[in-house]
This record gives sequence, structure tokens and C-alpha cells, in this order.
Amino acid sequence: MPSANPFAILFGKSPIKPMQEHMAVVAEAAGLLTPFFEAVIANDWAQADKVQQQIHGLENKADSLKKDLRLHLPKSLFLPVPRSDLLELLAGQDRIANRAKDIAGIMLGRKMKLPKALGDQMLAFVQAAVTTVEQSLKAINELDELLETGFAGRELDIVETMIGELDRLENQADEMEVAIRASLFELEAEMPPVDVMFLYKVIDWVGDVADRAQKVGSRLELLLAR
Repeated sequence: MPSANPFAILFGKSPIKPMQEHMAVVAEAAGLLTPFFEAVIANDWAQADKVQQQIHGLENKADSLKKDLRLHLPKSLFLPVPRSDLLELLAGQDRIANRAKDIAGIMLGRKMKLPKALGDQMLAFVQAAVTTVEQSLKAINELDELLETGFAGRELDIVETMIGELDRLENQADEMEVAIRASLFELEAEMPPVDVMFLYKVIDWVGDVADRAQKVGSRLELLLAR
């Protein structure tokens, strides 16, 4: 018969599973940016509207999970990790879903059309940001194993490797952002100035999705270092 987790006995209900559930919802919301951009590129606004509503619903779900976890997170000194660190990690996760909602909202609201010359490049950039979020989810999903091993041993090495890969993916997304900005610059003269301005904002926000995912990894790394 397996022995009970000593952390569960000492600290009561662990906040780690709810943290992981929240991050899974966040990653699902960010992942929908790919079909959303596919619909935008295809000029299929009915499908874009459907996906935007799904993103909005998932962002609301993430908000509810965040509020519930904040309300029920123990205030005692007996948490396995500092309460403030968990709250900051949770806030960082939530910012990813918020940005995904922002992107879909502004593009749908303005029915923003992408220049055909940017379609494939933009879709690859979006997917790079989504992949970065998925990597941060993988790292967060190792938190419970880390607690069981006392933040040491092979499990710590695995998570540190995951965070290193997360940094690499975010750097890759950064490079793609620079490239797509350069491509847009070449097309500026052919586009209405207002459209150009908002497209630069969307590019910035897609990059922000990857950046916020990387910051979740950085926050997790700080937690491991304590």
C-alpha cells in the first residue's frame, strides 16, 4: 500500500494541482491563437468570432480559477514554498491568457486583415509563441514532483533543462518578431497608416505571449533557487 505524501499530511491540500490546472487553461487559451490567425488569414470572420469567444471563455475560466486559488491558498507558514512566490507565479500565468484575449479581441473588433505576403510568416510567429507557452506548462506540471523530492535530485535537473528550453524558444520567438517587423516595414507604403499601427501592436502582443511564458519559467526558477 503506497504511503501518504508527507507534504500532504503536514500542509493539508496542496495548492500545486490548482496551479497546474490554471496553467493548463491558460495554455489552451493561448493555443487557440493558431486557429484564430488561420481564420483571419482566410478572411473567415465567422470562424474567427467563434474562436475568439472560446478564448474569451477560457480567459474567464482562468480568472475564476485564479480567484478561487487566491481565496483558498493557506496563509500559514507551513506552505512548502513561500505564499508570495506562488501568488506571483499564478499572476504570471494569468497574464498569458489576458494577452491572448487582447490579441483576438482587437483583431476581431477591427476585422484586421493581414497582408498576404505576411500570412505564413505571421502564422509561424504565432505558433512559436504558442509553443513557448506549452513549454512553460510542461515545466509547471513538474512542480508536484519537485515538492516530493524536496526540490533536489534528478527532478530538479529535468525542470532546469525545461526552463533552458523555454528560454531558447522565447529567444526564437524574439528573432521571428524582429524578422516580421522588418517585413512589415517593407509593406508600410502600400497600407493605410492606421492599419500599420495596429498591426505593429498585434505583433508586439504576440511576442508578449512568448515573453510572459518565459517569465513564468523565470519565476519558477527563482522559486527553485530558494
